[in-house]
Amino acid sequence: MPECLFYNINTNSVEDVTGRGIQDLKSGRIVTPLSPKATFLDDPLRVLRAIRFGARFDFELAEELKEAAFDEEVKTALANKISRERIGHEVDLMVSDKQPAKAMAYIRDLKLFYAVFTFPENLQPAVLEQCDRYCVLHINAAWTLLQSIGYSIFSDEQRRLYLYASLFLPVRSTICIDKKSKEVPVASYIIRDSLKLKASDAEMVTNLHVACEKFVDLIPFLESNEDPEDLKVNLEDEYLEIPPASTKRVLAGLLLRQIKDFWRVALLISTLLHPKASHTCDSLNSHTELDRRKIFGKFESAITQLDLDHVWKMKLLLDGKAMMGVLQLKLGGPSIGKWRQRLLKWQLAHPNGTMEECIDWIKQSQAKCQKIDCSA
Repeated sequence: MPECLFYNINTNSVEDVTGRGIQDLKSGRIVTPLSPKATFLDDPLRVLRAIRFGARFDFELAEELKEAAFDEEVKTALANKISRERIGHEVDLMVSDKQPAKAMAYIRDLKLFYAVFTFPENLQPAVLEQCDRYCVLHINAAWTLLQSIGYSIFSDEQRRLYLYASLFLPVRSTICIDKKSKEVPVASYIIRDSLKLKASDAEMVTNLHVACEKFVDLIPFLESNEDPEDLKVNLEDEYLEIPPASTKRVLAGLLLRQIKDFWRVALLISTLLHPKASHTCDSLNSHTELDRRKIFGKFESAITQLDLDHVWKMKLLLDGKAMMGVLQLKLGGPSIGKWRQRLLKWQLAHPNGTMEECIDWIKQSQAKCQKIDCSA
């Protein structure tokens, strides 16, 4: 490994202490200068560093190094001797590096997955057998897909969270119960408590999982000219009717306002799940990379045609106080919140609607419902 090489500033030369460091670099091998097991037990984090450098430079891990990494004593030392913050930092460097999928494959192949990504107890439902394999398959598919589309569509932070969300896609529906008896997504637990990364990272990965599931439901309807009646059910009530031609815009707009500028990230992840399947890897096997690129491109174009990019920046035509005035209410309360949600849907359905038209709709809807109530 490179630790065997030193640069002598006095002689301006590289010193190869073991006599084999330069040759190992030329042959593309990751080895330890001393016994691998002794090296790893002295500092178990070296296992993850070996994996990180091996993935980054596309080097081969020496067989004796692999055998040492397999050793139960080394795994126990990694899990118990090294702080979760240091492990999380190494993993974060891998995910942000040149070959994140290969690094995760190394972790899994060396049977270190559950030592690195510690799972809580009492999971609901229980994780699938070979969960580590499915996680690696998903990040590999996600990485290959991103490479084919081009890194430039995401910022560095979006790319990083895209990979975490893809890695833990197989456990997106699994929860655990924390000390306060609160349900916590297991992906959130791993990121926040196992890797000790930022709470905002855990929150965004959870949001991406929720949003990508909604995209999977929405994709078939944006691909077709049919009115999505089953998704439309929760849009309307006695005060609001959505024109059929506007249903897609309202559904997509509500979703984009939830996930904001991470919507392309969630959309790309959703192509790994489309179409819905009973087994976590069936969707991966049902589409090629080209199929996923086409789905992403078609949906992205639909969002652009619906003029929804940056829709989360759209302001409501009426604030709470103005809404109370139109409704002739002296006090606010839950009803104002419901009307603001209706207003959001109305504006998505009528992107060119004016404040006057909005007020007319509210008054007419209110009068219509009052008339129905009196008749009843």
